[in-house]
Amino acid sequence: MSDMDRVKKVFVTGVCGQLGYDVACELVRRGYDVVGSDIKSGDEFAATCGAILDKSKSDICGSFRYVVFDICSTDDTRRELLTIKPDAVVHCAAWTAVDAAEDASVHDKVYSINAFATKNIAEICRELSCKMVYISTDYVFGGQGDIPWEPDCQDFNPLNVYGKSKLAGEQAVSGILENFFIVRIAWVFGLHGGNFVKTMLHLGETHDEIRVVNDQMGTPTYTFDLARLLVDMLETDKYGYYHATNEGGYISWYDFACEIFRLAGCHTHVIPVSTEEYGLSKVARPFNSRLDKSKLVENGFEPLPDWKDALSRYLAGLHS
Repeated sequence: MSDMDRVKKVFVTGVCGQLGYDVACELVRRGYDVVGSDIKSGDEFAATCGAILDKSKSDICGSFRYVVFDICSTDDTRRELLTIKPDAVVHCAAWTAVDAAEDASVHDKVYSINAFATKNIAEICRELSCKMVYISTDYVFGGQGDIPWEPDCQDFNPLNVYGKSKLAGEQAVSGILENFFIVRIAWVFGLHGGNFVKTMLHLGETHDEIRVVNDQMGTPTYTFDLARLLVDMLETDKYGYYHATNEGGYISWYDFACEIFRLAGCHTHVIPVSTEEYGLSKVARPFNSRLDKSKLVENGFEPLPDWKDALSRYLAGLHS
């Protein structure tokens, strides 16, 4: 029996987020039995994602079942996963508010979500002999230099609490499981949730001029495109560490902002500034978010489309 035939039921965490929802929908499109979870009520989920909630069918939203529980609860997580018995888990849920994570009052919460809950899920995956996809970040690296980070690089040096907590999650997964995919992404944007593109569009409506940093380099990741790749991975046994962002070369946030305004027909003037000149942020961020994605092609996976193409499709989706 092929690996693709064996995976029938997939559990997705964080389906109220921009990536989790897209992953669940991509799985449904391919005919998988999908269960998605988050901490929002079914009605909140439906309102957030524009999903159709069918109360007569045990909270089936659109074409997948939605369950409400807190992944930080060991008992709840264990109960739900042992009941669902998935063949694979795609763990998208995370604390992603980088600045807010620096507040000492929430450190325990950040680690509970990004590390402790991840460890619990990995342990249950081992018990169930199911695959796990863990979504991580370029923030596990120190961000120095200008050479793209390779996926199997172990030169970790996270600069902030968010990065440290995600690294702890990575180490939990790799220490517990053999059948895992750890996929690092960067500069994420999707239809469901806040992101840089939406922030720029809002500023373009309210400002004639804005400043954007031009010394932090990376590549954007469109969740719709990433979801396809993640499901492609689940249909193989090519486990390990991967980097996945859209193609099109490395750019700065300034470059990204200029293209957003160009495609949106917005005439806001964008001024390039250094991170030091910009100020404001209370947390250190990597200057070098370049991720080497050559391992995708080496293992037979199709790279994500050009980021400009992705941005164009995304903006069209926002207004459809």
